[in-house]
Amino acid sequence: MAKVSVNDWDKIIELKNVCKSFDGKAVVKNLSLAIKRGSFVTLLGPSGCGKTTTLRMIAGFEEADSGEIYLEKQDVTEIPPHKRPINTVFQKYALFPHLNVYGNIAYGLKLQRVEEIDPKDPEGKKIKLRKYTKAEISEKVGRALHLVGLEGYEQRDVTSLSGGQQQRVAIARALVLRPKVLLLDEPLGALDLKMRKEMQLELMEMHKKLGITFVYVTHDQEEALTMSDIIVVMKDGVVQQIGSPKAIYDEPANAFVADFIGESNIISATMIEDYKVRFLDTDFKCLDKNFGKNEEVDVVIRPEDIKLTDIEKGMLTGKVTSQVFKGTFYEMNVLVDDYEFTVQSTESRDVGETVGISVKPNGLHIMKKMLVYNQFITEMDSDESIDINGVSFNVFNNGSFKQGDKVKASVSLDDIILTDYEEDGIVAGNIVQTVYKGSYFQVQVAADNNCDFWLDSDDEWDIGDRVGILIKPESFVLEKVTEDSDEQC
Repeated sequence: MAKVSVNDWDKIIELKNVCKSFDGKAVVKNLSLAIKRGSFVTLLGPSGCGKTTTLRMIAGFEEADSGEIYLEKQDVTEIPPHKRPINTVFQKYALFPHLNVYGNIAYGLKLQRVEEIDPKDPEGKKIKLRKYTKAEISEKVGRALHLVGLEGYEQRDVTSLSGGQQQRVAIARALVLRPKVLLLDEPLGALDLKMRKEMQLELMEMHKKLGITFVYVTHDQEEALTMSDIIVVMKDGVVQQIGSPKAIYDEPANAFVADFIGESNIISATMIEDYKVRFLDTDFKCLDKNFGKNEEVDVVIRPEDIKLTDIEKGMLTGKVTSQVFKGTFYEMNVLVDDYEFTVQSTESRDVGETVGISVKPNGLHIMKKMLVYNQFITEMDSDESIDINGVSFNVFNNGSFKQGDKVKASVSLDDIILTDYEEDGIVAGNIVQTVYKGSYFQVQVAADNNCDFWLDSDDEWDIGDRVGILIKPESFVLEKVTEDSDEQC
């Protein structure tokens, strides 16, 4: 079968190198994305990753700082929202409380104009605009109500409706205009769990019936995996991975995706050679190749891919430290040396029991390290310090550098120290992400100088914690930079 490229798609939406900043902070960075007509695409990521801003730029509610946005190959980057054949459903519904259900759904139709041939033109070529008739509006509203299962609710006060019913009205109001694209910004976030699951199924059915393009924003991984044709995983304004739900789950691109999508065991390992990886002092067969010999990698093992067995049959030996029944399986923590595996099994094990652990080669997914060093393109602000976005860090200079030299400064994830008291650090910041890697945590700090610092920590930190950052002068590795670069951190 011939490989189908993005250029062969019937692309309805395309973003090219789109950037957006607020108050000097980049929230969407050089985003390029093509969306196929009729697909259900979900933008997925944690709060602040840029997914809602991306959606609002597609809708026209936010203007891109740079880049282009195309709708059906037409550049709509500077076209206002009301001139784009796109409708949006918001989390807070934005219904008009002074209008009943019928009035809310009919509102957009009353403003819309439809083209028709002017009957007074003898040649039948002149086009005029007219309003929809009352009968046409009634017919379209009735069809929209049927689609969302609210027939007979026309005269109901919207404030008397349940949250799920209000959401249906908001969806009907968007769909009644027959947009080419429907944007949904966390539309189920305000509903309870049972109602949210029901609405997921209803939205999938609506999408199937209508055949129009849905672009959906959520931070709920299960929601994305359940509903989508394609998932776009975002972090810090950058796309981390694009793929089908199965591909995203089975073959995560990096440790962030693996940690964010479903339960994962993420282990630092060494790729000994093609098809062989080593971790916890044990060699494992895998299905991966084309890594460097003895390259440091991350290994992802899903909890359901770990088999607990007798000690003598196991590849590793561990002790069960906890067990919780989840309805269809038992979830256990199993400690191997200082690494704690999460395991899901249909068979119960006693807490304190020593067990063997086995993993088949197709249960190991090998990934390149997402980050090994923090690197900053900057300059020497004195003979013994560098400037990183307005903050001066002392460095060890062997005489090769002088004030004003442009340098690349690298510091490993092991050499950044966090302090509980922000005033004790060279710069302060907030913990914005932690990835548990079995025996330690990989932590991202958004510093007050608008730089991100990554580090490995034995301590568990909470998202939002204020911390100080310390880096010893000898921890920086400096290289001269000869080519021009605008990159700071």
